[in-house]
Amino acid sequence: MIRIAAVGDIHMGPDSQGVLRPAFETLPECADLLLLAGDLTRHGTPEEMRVVAREIEGLAVPVVAVLGNHDHHDDRPDEVTAILRDAGARVLEGQGTVVECGGARIGVAGTKGFGGGFVGRCAGEFGEPVMKEFVRHSRRCADGLRTALEQLGEQGCDARIALTHYSPVADTLAGEPLEIYPFLGSYLLAEAIDTAGADLAVHGHAHAGTEHGMTSGGVRVRNVAQPVIGRAFHVYHLPVREPAATGAAAQQAH
Repeated sequence: MIRIAAVGDIHMGPDSQGVLRPAFETLPECADLLLLAGDLTRHGTPEEMRVVAREIEGLAVPVVAVLGNHDHHDDRPDEVTAILRDAGARVLEGQGTVVECGGARIGVAGTKGFGGGFVGRCAGEFGEPVMKEFVRHSRRCADGLRTALEQLGEQGCDARIALTHYSPVADTLAGEPLEIYPFLGSYLLAEAIDTAGADLAVHGHAHAGTEHGMTSGGVRVRNVAQPVIGRAFHVYHLPVREPAATGAAAQQAH
């Protein structure tokens, strides 16, 4: 059983230094891995990301992260990513990484993702160039996630996790105004997860949403935005499986 700690939308700034560190230092007692689901800063400035870096630097468990929309606001994603990596985090965008923990090989595939909406009520790649680019960006993010998950499967991981900022399903948006659902996630992410296979999907972004959801293919989805989980992180227990087995292990994640 692998213990996955996860949180997103911590929105740290200079005045929040040290707020999460005491809780993070307890991670070895309850978790094997920490996932950060984006929106780690308020405005995406290097100053803010250095605050986050000090919260996670030197932790006794591996840290894997994706950026969120707030982390892009200052238009310096490469710089803030480098700050996180210097602190020891593995920051993913259309990539995967394998973490050795608890005697198992856990693959994490990550992307920020993007909006566009969900089946039956989604944006289409038609019309003005700016609309087509909106949908194409969402598709590129989903394609990167799918490819990363597939590659992790080929590497014989005992379990695979999809880590995004935007939501892959509408389930975990319940509580948010319906009018903003298209800006909170995209069904393309769920398609990527179901096509490539995963045992758990973790995201943030929807502060007023709901923790529990599921893709149409049966992969458990968890919204770990801090306003939703109401704590420094939440821990999910994920049974590991043989690489050739079906996704039944995903049904046991809670």
